[in-house]
Amino acid sequence: MNMKSAFRNVYCTLFRSLNPNPNLPSNFLPRRLTLLIPPSAPSIRAQTFRSLSPTHSSASMPGGEAHAAPLLEKQFEDFRAQLKESGTLRERIRTVVMEIESTTRLIHSSLLLVHQSRSTPEVLEKPLAQIGVLKELYNRLAKIVLESPGQYYRYHGDWKTETQTVVSLLAFMHWLETGALLLHTEAKEKLGLNDSEFGLDVEDYLVGICFMSKELPRYVVNQVTAGDYDCPRKVLKFLTDLHAGFRMLNLRNDFLRKTFDGMKYDLRRVEEVYYDVKIRGLTVNGDPVADQAAQS
Repeated sequence: MNMKSAFRNVYCTLFRSLNPNPNLPSNFLPRRLTLLIPPSAPSIRAQTFRSLSPTHSSASMPGGEAHAAPLLEKQFEDFRAQLKESGTLRERIRTVVMEIESTTRLIHSSLLLVHQSRSTPEVLEKPLAQIGVLKELYNRLAKIVLESPGQYYRYHGDWKTETQTVVSLLAFMHWLETGALLLHTEAKEKLGLNDSEFGLDVEDYLVGICFMSKELPRYVVNQVTAGDYDCPRKVLKFLTDLHAGFRMLNLRNDFLRKTFDGMKYDLRRVEEVYYDVKIRGLTVNGDPVADQAAQS
């Protein structure tokens, strides 16, 4: 109040000096000057306090929000630990998968010699020796994956493509040896995948068999060139039975179905070679039928 009275007295003195009128009362102030008088200090402090105070104080927060931050932090801390553990496991898996991929390249390069009219036992000597290496690698892979029980299909994509390639090579070698199809159980035994928690996925096996069929048309052409005219008949029968077996499956419109659709083109190419040999009248020993009849 003292500050307000002093301010009023100063304005009164200034007004009388500018407009000296003796009839005006001593406490008179013009309306415009009254508007210029600032509010008292307590009102300013009250307004400042009200403007700076938050709408909701921390004391009025619900009890659940006070504990939300620690729970959120704990959740993401758990996520960080899980992702770190998963990343470490994937790196270990990838190390073994790279060794499997390297071994399959060696097998495939050795099998390419079968298209150069080499004898089958000579060609299969080196690839068959690598089957034991593959078996050991898959045993290492199984031990790594089984460290996280029930997570087989979570990491399955890390070795899926390599396994399909392995199955195709094993099936081709088996066919060169026996002329028959490598069964699913036989493929598991060769790779040591008899555990129910880490086995050979059926879809990977089927895709590998489809990959194997792509090698047969080239093999037939090279064998006929080398004088083996009975090879087209054997391969045609094998591919026809294999194609009929796949037709029994209700395949969805996925990668397996697209891979199987390519088998009919392999079958058609083998049929063309077989019909060409048949029309030319070639026999097993390479002589035409008419020349063989004349010799007899």
